[in-house]
Amino acid sequence: MQLVAILALSPAVWAQQNPEDEDQTANLQKATQNPVASLISVPLQNNTNFGANPGYRNQNVLDIQPVIPIGITKDWNLLVRWITPIIYQPVPNAPGTPETGDYGLGDMQPTFFISPRKPGKLIWGVGPVFQLPTATNKYLGQGKVGTGPSIVALTQPGHWTLGVLANNVWSVAGSGSRPDVNQFLTQYFINYNLQKGWFLGMAPIITANWEASRGNVWTVPVGGGIGRITKFGPQPVSLLAQFYGNAVHPANSPSWTMRLQISFLFPKLSKEQQEMMMEKKLKQLQQVPQ
Repeated sequence: MQLVAILALSPAVWAQQNPEDEDQTANLQKATQNPVASLISVPLQNNTNFGANPGYRNQNVLDIQPVIPIGITKDWNLLVRWITPIIYQPVPNAPGTPETGDYGLGDMQPTFFISPRKPGKLIWGVGPVFQLPTATNKYLGQGKVGTGPSIVALTQPGHWTLGVLANNVWSVAGSGSRPDVNQFLTQYFINYNLQKGWFLGMAPIITANWEASRGNVWTVPVGGGIGRITKFGPQPVSLLAQFYGNAVHPANSPSWTMRLQISFLFPKLSKEQQEMMMEKKLKQLQQVPQ
């Protein structure tokens, strides 16, 4: 599941806009928008949350969330999605003292999806999600071991990708002095793919904290943005910029978010694709003046 011959191509070859390149880009667009695609990806997603308390300051969450597909049988894949958050969280300060914050590792959240290798028009995956109390500070995590079910379903008609991911996590162990965890997350995603790797999309993360008081349960963002599949040298990447306003959110929580993301992509090539790319590379080398 490595890039194989595609990584051997020079940027000049990738830059040529021919039908083969357009097809590869279109296929990569859809693969990156499919959470259970047979594609290794390493997204680095930075969320800056504006208006966080205390002090109406900015909270920053960098999510490192690689997705690794593993073939377990000829008919089924296991998709591992492991989210590692690195957080800057404003913390209370005594009156008259400088504003401070804690920076460190948050609670990791791995998800394991079982998905058919050859799905129909409806692509789906199901499996468990876990919450691990890996936070380096009490302000950066919940101090609980949690688990629950997770499901994803999507379809990709024409230029569109339409889907939803959802899970619910309940605490099952951890610090007895920390509140219990019972939280729901759903993320619907809508993307429209344009030419030359560009796409428009929205993927708001809607959450519900069932342990919160009435009026502070839901966070419902509204927004979207633009992205592009491109290259850094021979390395395919997906770039994304989105903005969300929280139409509903708990008291004293951020009112809007800026999301910036870069995903490093490692597509799986068939033997035919590898041979084609190698032939193209050889032709390119033959055209280089001696």
